Amino acid sequence: MLRRHHTTYYTGLRLGAILSFCMLLMGCTINEKDIKTLQQGHTTYRGQTLNGQREGLGVLLQGDSVIYSGTWHKGMRQGRGWITDSLGRKIMGTWDHDTLVTGIRHDSTGVYQGEFNRNYLAQGHGSYRDTMGTYYEGQWKNDARTGFGFSSQHRYFRVGEWKNDVYKGERLNYTSERIYGIDLSKHQHIKGKKRYGIDWGRLRISHLGTLSKKNVSGKIDYKVSFIFIKSTEGTTVLNPYYHSDYAAARAHGYPVGTYHFFSHRTSGAEQASAFLRNSKFQKGDLPPVLDLEPLPSQVKKMGGAVAMWRRVRNWLQIVEKQTGMRPILYISQIFVNRYLDAAPDIKHNYPVWIARYGEYKPDVKLWVWQLAPDGRVSGIHGEVDINVFNGYGGEFKQWLNTVRKK
Repeated sequence: MLRRHHTTYYTGLRLGAILSFCMLLMGCTINEKDIKTLQQGHTTYRGQTLNGQREGLGVLLQGDSVIYSGTWHKGMRQGRGWITDSLGRKIMGTWDHDTLVTGIRHDSTGVYQGEFNRNYLAQGHGSYRDTMGTYYEGQWKNDARTGFGFSSQHRYFRVGEWKNDVYKGERLNYTSERIYGIDLSKHQHIKGKKRYGIDWGRLRISHLGTLSKKNVSGKIDYKVSFIFIKSTEGTTVLNPYYHSDYAAARAHGYPVGTYHFFSHRTSGAEQASAFLRNSKFQKGDLPPVLDLEPLPSQVKKMGGAVAMWRRVRNWLQIVEKQTGMRPILYISQIFVNRYLDAAPDIKHNYPVWIARYGEYKPDVKLWVWQLAPDGRVSGIHGEVDINVFNGYGGEFKQWLNTVRKK
């Protein structure tokens, strides 16, 4: 009897302390005569009641663990309260009919604020800031960033979709408001033994390809706002249609840029010389582009990634000096992941044009994204590479004013 009495006395003290703390958090005061204790199985309730039900402010325990401390209505958790989840994380939130609607959860790595599921895991919309200063706001599922969201860390921003805490990228919605362009080579003119011209007066993008899913609003009938044309490859290969396409594009008022396909067989300086000798760079032109697509075996033949970047760096520096424009680097997402970190100066100082044919926009800082190699353009026979500018009309006009040859 003495031991049982002692336990009851201790529990009463503990409940009283928790209730006092709860009252402090809620900014409430309770008359001691209003406090009742209700025992039901393994749970103990101490707080206000009405007609034998939990009503007002109270604490519910199961054994020594607090199930809930806060306000009640008709026997259910209603209003503000707090709990500790199975991982020991404290959640202060708002309840409705026994369901946690929104709350703030603290743990050793940061603070989450938003919606929860019935297992007290982040689900729905919420924000999280960790101890390193990283901030995320968006959709959650079972405590993982899943769905659309926004993240920032040390001036690095991401907007797009997450899946199980992994950033997948931005899934664009394609409309006529976006800025589209195309790139051309001899392949738009030669199909087997047949030769085709380009009807420059009819150029409109009519299809975005079929290699990946795309969210499209409205009819695909998009204006072509810029054009890049291949001029050279290595030191000996020339595009026989380059000069005529270049002249026609300029005559029809398109901003035009010229690109070079990099070869592993010769030096960067030799290729830069061939490119400059066979290409045009007139007032109003877009920056030159280096198309860098070596196979891993070709990188190895160049002496590895560091040796490759020495050649590329040489090409970029020579072409920039001669044209007065900083070249754009055309690379794939796989190339970015595999090699770009080996050249941090290029990664940070040169604009990027990414080829990625997946559902999401590439997760790198870029100007232009080649989203499809199998698009269709009225006035051009066969498949055409389709590109989208990373911005809208205002940003595109500002970009043109900045990068075009003066």
